[in-house]
Amino acid sequence: MKNVLIVIALLCSFQLFAQTKVVKRNALRSNNFGITYSLPNTSIIVNVEVKKNTHKAGLYYNYADRYLGIKDVVTEDKVYYEIGNVHLYTKGVPDKDNTYIVEFRSGTVAPYAYLTEEGLLCSINAEFTPEESDMESDIKNRTAPLRATDASVFSEELLMAGSIAKQAEVAARQIYRIRESRMNILTGDADNLPPDGEAMRIVIQHLEEQERALTNLFTGVISTETTYKDFTIIPYGNLERDVLFRFSSHLGIIDADDFGGTPVYMNLTATDIPEILDEKEKAKKERAMRRGIIYNIPGKANVEIVMNNNSLHKGEILVAQFGNKEVLAAEMFEDRRQPVKVTSIPKPEPSGK
Repeated sequence: MKNVLIVIALLCSFQLFAQTKVVKRNALRSNNFGITYSLPNTSIIVNVEVKKNTHKAGLYYNYADRYLGIKDVVTEDKVYYEIGNVHLYTKGVPDKDNTYIVEFRSGTVAPYAYLTEEGLLCSINAEFTPEESDMESDIKNRTAPLRATDASVFSEELLMAGSIAKQAEVAARQIYRIRESRMNILTGDADNLPPDGEAMRIVIQHLEEQERALTNLFTGVISTETTYKDFTIIPYGNLERDVLFRFSSHLGIIDADDFGGTPVYMNLTATDIPEILDEKEKAKKERAMRRGIIYNIPGKANVEIVMNNNSLHKGEILVAQFGNKEVLAAEMFEDRRQPVKVTSIPKPEPSGK
């Protein structure tokens, strides 16, 4: 017996989250051999990376060149924000105005369907397992940035030095002693060498941390904290300079109606508009939809995120509500010799860069 597999845009989420639960529904006599489902609208998720940069001047920055020969140092404390990467994802959400019933005759071979918990149709007569989305993959691969620490390394000698100038001189001597100790261990000239390789690694690591903390007292510390913010839009038409949010280098992301920041716009233009049917074709299609299984063929749209006339993201996406509805004849599922299986399309590549 041959199975016929049809791959169509049933779900139209284009980014089905692996964490989304799908439920198998059987068409039984108890539910009149019908399975209720909703067509999707496409929601657009704009994920914005925000970097908070903190500059903290070292206590002895005025003496960095004199004692360590370092000229490029932090001379004042400041905090400022930057926008990093901007990613765009799409996800299907139920269109409550387009809810239908998959109806099977009692003679259909073991009819069943997979739906999301929200009622979006994933497959008919075919097993379905959600795939990991690009968004989930990106979140999983995010790593916390390395941050230089300004650990307390004030020795008794340093604290007793008195003036800032004298403290800087003492701190510089400590840095040079640490460097000498590390070199003696690495060359084997130290009086008391670590007993094994692991012990040597720990000692060297400790010396490097001490040196880095003391050096920070001269050079200062620059650290970056990265956070992410999502903005969700469900478009029903073209968008031109639609304000997503505003951005301030002093405050980061602020509300769209807060004029204390620079506006970040979304432009979205439909590029694949469905053909308008004449009255005869429209009536024929409506008759078929009364019995068949309705699904979406999505439209396409160009999307761009812009700030200060600079493009933060640009690409092409599929949008269910910009497309049109099609129908699979119910008779396709009533052939016992060639059972038909229907599944949603695979997710495409991420939108743009």
